[in-house]
Amino acid sequence: MPEPLVFETLTSVLGTPVTSVRGFLRGRLRDVAVGTGADAGRVAGLVLKTRKGLELVPSKDVRWTPSGALELRPEAVLTPLRGDEGFIFLRQDLLDRQIIDVHGRKVVRVNDVNLRWMPANGSGDQLCVTEVETGIRGALRRLLTGALPRRTLESFVAKFPARVIPWNFVDMIEVDAARRVKLKIEHERLAQLHPSDIADILEELAPAEREAVLRTLDEEVAADTLEEVEPKLQKSLVQALDSETAAGIVEEMDPSAAADLLAELPESRSEAILQEMDPEERREVRELLEFRENSAAGRMTTEYVAVTRNTTVADGIRALRAFEGDPETITEIYLIDEKEVLQGVIPLARLVLARPETRLEVLTDPRFVSCRADQHEDEVAELFDKYNLRALPVIDNRDRLVGVVEADHVIAFLRARE
Repeated sequence: MPEPLVFETLTSVLGTPVTSVRGFLRGRLRDVAVGTGADAGRVAGLVLKTRKGLELVPSKDVRWTPSGALELRPEAVLTPLRGDEGFIFLRQDLLDRQIIDVHGRKVVRVNDVNLRWMPANGSGDQLCVTEVETGIRGALRRLLTGALPRRTLESFVAKFPARVIPWNFVDMIEVDAARRVKLKIEHERLAQLHPSDIADILEELAPAEREAVLRTLDEEVAADTLEEVEPKLQKSLVQALDSETAAGIVEEMDPSAAADLLAELPESRSEAILQEMDPEERREVRELLEFRENSAAGRMTTEYVAVTRNTTVADGIRALRAFEGDPETITEIYLIDEKEVLQGVIPLARLVLARPETRLEVLTDPRFVSCRADQHEDEVAELFDKYNLRALPVIDNRDRLVGVVEADHVIAFLRARE
């Protein structure tokens, strides 16, 4: 492979003449087809504009000549481009499109694509995508290609800083569901980000792109992300989903957040989603929907750990391990009697430091703070501030434990007022 062709850009190779071995013009390079899945980033073929239309030739059947032209090998076979080959087409699918930079946790626009010849397991060199350009260098190259000689152009654009994203940090956005499945776009790298980062990314996208990304995320990740976005966008995203998909995501949300979301939807839409939910989750959310949103009950979650007062530390730890909600939300466990009346609160730190056989009632603080279910959210916020709380148990008019308000819930409704 000639040394000058170790590195190429998509802009510079588009339009390159393609000839036969005998030098007859067969067409010009129109696009570059890149593999997905196990072949991600590898150039699978080249799309040529010929007299017959658009045709695809495997990359192994083409070689670059020292003059910069493309030459078909004698055994090369061109096939009509059908559009269902399952490739990413760099010009069609990437140039000028928004992509997700999972390393930078942001949405960017592609101005050019960098290609490089890479060793391919003893079978010669393989042309691969290495980076996408998102800065002014790629934009200027595209703008001035054809207006300046190539060497002059590259010398000019080199004066501007390069802004590139390695291919392994790129998450493509494909709106068409059928094609997304064909291309195996699952946004696995995006799903590894913190939900608040994913929420920020969703807010940068157009509506159709937001929905496309959300549909490819795992239900648990999608639920955590929905809890982080603004209520208006949250409502819009759920409205765009079918009831079954929306129910799967809402089931994974904190019951309080799920109830707040469904309360903002039209009653018919909310009911359709509830009907698709599992009975237990549906019951919890329905109960929360009955409370006023600005009350303690309207802000609480029904996911907490409660045990009877005559149990031991070992029993409490087993209850924690059996908890099916988000373990990061648990800062204390609650003691109740046989009528579910709240008897005490035990911080986790005190629990894990005690001996397994210690009775839990010994560890409780008799001066624990609680609030009534109908208490206004402003009073709840005052209790958090006064007693420096991380969580606040909520009791009904018979002193039975019915839920817990977490610090995050208080922060959320205070921020919503700003």
